[in-house]
Amino acid sequence: MKIVRVEAIPFAIPYRKPLRFASGEVHVADHVLVRVHTDDGVVGIAEAPPRPYTYGETQASIVAVVEQLFAPALTGLTLLERETARARTERTVGNPAAKAAVDMAVWDALGRTLDLPVTQLLGGWTDRMRVSHMVGFAPDAEMVAEAERVRDRHGITTFKVKVGRRPVDLDVGACRALRAALGPGVELYVDGNRGWTPSEAARALQAMADLDLTLAEELCPADDVLGRRWLTARTAVPTVADESATTPGEVTRELLGGSATAISIKTARSGFSTSQRILHQCEGLGAEVVMGNQIDGQLGTACTVAFGAAHRSSSRRAGELSNFLDMSDDLLTEPLGISGGELVVRPGPGIGVEIDPDKLARYRQDR
Repeated sequence: MKIVRVEAIPFAIPYRKPLRFASGEVHVADHVLVRVHTDDGVVGIAEAPPRPYTYGETQASIVAVVEQLFAPALTGLTLLERETARARTERTVGNPAAKAAVDMAVWDALGRTLDLPVTQLLGGWTDRMRVSHMVGFAPDAEMVAEAERVRDRHGITTFKVKVGRRPVDLDVGACRALRAALGPGVELYVDGNRGWTPSEAARALQAMADLDLTLAEELCPADDVLGRRWLTARTAVPTVADESATTPGEVTRELLGGSATAISIKTARSGFSTSQRILHQCEGLGAEVVMGNQIDGQLGTACTVAFGAAHRSSSRRAGELSNFLDMSDDLLTEPLGISGGELVVRPGPGIGVEIDPDKLARYRQDR
């Protein structure tokens, strides 16, 4: 069970259409496949999605930090020494997606070694999650058409609407169009990706007060400290800290400081080990959580649903698990499928998925 090698393999798969939001847009999944090899031949896998406009990581920086810093630090440890592995990666500042992928690949290798699903090792609460779909910037009619398509094809009835444009009436109009087309039985919530000022966010929420929004995520930047507190105190819509709450310390700051009332957990940036810390922290403080999406591929999505389904509080809300639908291809031998608005955890050992070697050879960027 000793770690003998850690790989970081860059790959790139185009999206069928770009996802646009206030802090950027994504046309290609230029991700990194992380593989952890053990001395008995087991290989654990995970996916790191670089998001330079949010965390500063690039595909090249993830490969570099995994190969140059994390691999030497983890080689020789056993799969059970996860706390030691986490402590050694935490010596490096930042690099959340790289750390998360290494952590999840270790968990995957452990599950494969024990012949047990990771979701069972983490908690085993359920075997599936309801799915929320993210709708990016587009003309109102296109946003409505996308939501109707995924509802009709996959049974999804929860939608996260990207907002944060100026003037705010653009997004107010889009949300009104979605509510009118989808009806009252569909859940809508919004994500501003730090695009508005607190006063703009307040104006937008007031204008949408009759739309029954269930959450409002990162409408303005974390640096707007007093403005975020003012906004959270004056709105009836629960406010979610996402990219402002990536570590347990940041979660404490946002919740106890009054800047948020709920937390988005993303395994793509906090792995399984730190995500559990954040989840238990939120449970102790009485804060709701939602399983977020880092615009993950299918491997990353499999990790998210494995974690989210493992715990009662993380499985209550629909998880953001559908953005892989917009990718033109993926690396898995058996694609994930969403049916009846749900994504089921793969039942095999570890995370439960395998990499297709031919697809990896086609899309990898280092050869």
